[in-house]
Formats: sequence, structure tokens, C-alpha cells
Amino acid sequence: MSLAPLLDAAPAIPVHAFAAMAAFALGVVQFAAPKGTLPHRTLGWIWVGLMLSVALSSFWIHQIRLLGPWSPIHLLSIFTLTMLPLAVWKAHTHQVAAHRLIMILIFSGALVIAGLFTLVPGRIMHAVVFGP
Repeated sequence: MSLAPLLDAAPAIPVHAFAAMAAFALGVVQFAAPKGTLPHRTLGWIWVGLMLSVALSSFWIHQIRLLGPWSPIHLLSIFTLTMLPLAVWKAHTHQVAAHRLIMILIFSGALVIAGLFTLVPGRIMHAVVFGP
């Protein structure tokens, strides 16, 4: 395992990857920790900031081009940018079940499933994890 391929990439890629890795780790902590507490809310705001960084930085990444400079993964970024404020609003209005569902969907889709696709041969994270 070497971070060299990631650190040698265009600036948006390491920002995107490190924010995603931090959001994944923090998300696991959030799912395991007690809900509704001050630490949960504080870490939740940090997680939302990380996910905004992940989604926004993706618009400067164009390794996969299916429609001009865009790929289907950019639709996931639009989904994330749409659903994050909705999830925050649901928590703010005490709609806990809806908040939970949206957060699980964002975590699963934008971090777990999308993260697994970064391990496909030829992608930068494949080189980081498995070598060139």
C-alpha cells in the first residue's frame, strides 16, 4: 500500500479521497454511537462538511468520461448535495426515522458503493491499495 499515486494526482483527487475516507470512518462512529447527544450532533455537522467536500470536489474529477466530462458518479454527487440538507432538516424537525434513512442511503451509496468502485483496476485507489 502506497499513498504515492493519490498524492501525485490532480489536487481535487486527494481532497476528494481523504474527505471520503474521513467521512467513512466518522460515519461508522456515528452509526455505533448514541444518537441525539451533543457529540452526535457535533460529529454529524463535521460529517456533513466532509460529505460536502466529497461531493463538491467530485465535479473537478473527470477520469471517467461518458457524457462530455461527466460520468454517472456525478449524479451521485448531485444526489448527495440534494439529500444532505434534507437529512439535516429532518433531524432539525425531529423526523428521526427519515433522517436515519437518508443518512444510511448517503453513507451506503456515496461512500460504500462508490468507494468499492474506486478499487477497480486502473483507478487511483486500486493502485494505492493493491500497488501499480
